[in-house]
Amino acid sequence: MKLGVLTVALGDQPLDTALGFLEDQGVEMIEIGCGGCPGTAHCDPEILLNDTSELEKFKKTVGKHHMEISALSVHCNTVHPNKQIAQKADYETKRAILMAEKLGVKQINTFSGCPGDCPESKYPNWVTCPWPEDFLAVLDYQWNECLIPYWRATVPFALEHGVDKIAFEPHPGFLVYNPETVKRIREAVGENVGANLDPSHLIWQGIDPVAAIKELKDAIFHFHAKDTRVDKANTSVNGVLDTKHYSDEFNRSWIFRTVGYGNGEQYWRDIISALRLVGYDHAISIEHEDSLMSGTEGLKKAIAFLKDIIIKEPVGTMFWA
Repeated sequence: MKLGVLTVALGDQPLDTALGFLEDQGVEMIEIGCGGCPGTAHCDPEILLNDTSELEKFKKTVGKHHMEISALSVHCNTVHPNKQIAQKADYETKRAILMAEKLGVKQINTFSGCPGDCPESKYPNWVTCPWPEDFLAVLDYQWNECLIPYWRATVPFALEHGVDKIAFEPHPGFLVYNPETVKRIREAVGENVGANLDPSHLIWQGIDPVAAIKELKDAIFHFHAKDTRVDKANTSVNGVLDTKHYSDEFNRSWIFRTVGYGNGEQYWRDIISALRLVGYDHAISIEHEDSLMSGTEGLKKAIAFLKDIIIKEPVGTMFWA
């Protein structure tokens, strides 16, 4: 495993400055946004796919700081019911695949997406219960007429351009949001789709990340190191389905925290050990979304926390057995 960072938190800095900071902190891998929610601050395909000199400059900057790119991130909703939004998301997703090809990166990270409840919908509709039975009809439409057909058509495009892994971040609000739905999309589309597993989105749902890791095994293509703190007092009153803005930290049932501020050291040691147990040996990519800390401070604390927890060396001989 290698210590990585999603560079979005340093998007206000030039790439060279951001990578210099990360190199000084001991980071080995970077996950770079190139469209969708992560933006294009450090990797703009509109420039890099059309300007050879800028592409070479980008590559040299990454090499100068001895970084590997773990994945390109283009989190968006390619099956959005608003056709203009869906078309833009599709364009950015395919553009990210072309960008990955130019960089020799084999993986993109994204969301599965969430359609509306019918072809005439304006907004996505995330179903959270099976009754009234209308919701089951919505799910059938979303999976079988929207999500599965889109990704069945997109995977061959990715393979043609050297990208053999599309990692969906299981995230509430999208159809793929837990281990069961990760497995469902893989069964329907194939083993070139898998998970960019982020414990922070599992924790507040009541999912044990260790159990999720053991369930998904080699379907885990990438891993986000991000934590969540569940507020027991607020949750005991209102439960975990919380639509208050993330900035309302005092009243929310849960908030995202930098690693170690939601759960302790043993909790994260168990997560890393479970990843080793199922054979995961790729990036532990820190994603900073802690509203109580600056990006720089949050990254520093997460990096320091994880340095002693990540398992780096290959397994040794079991000389005692």
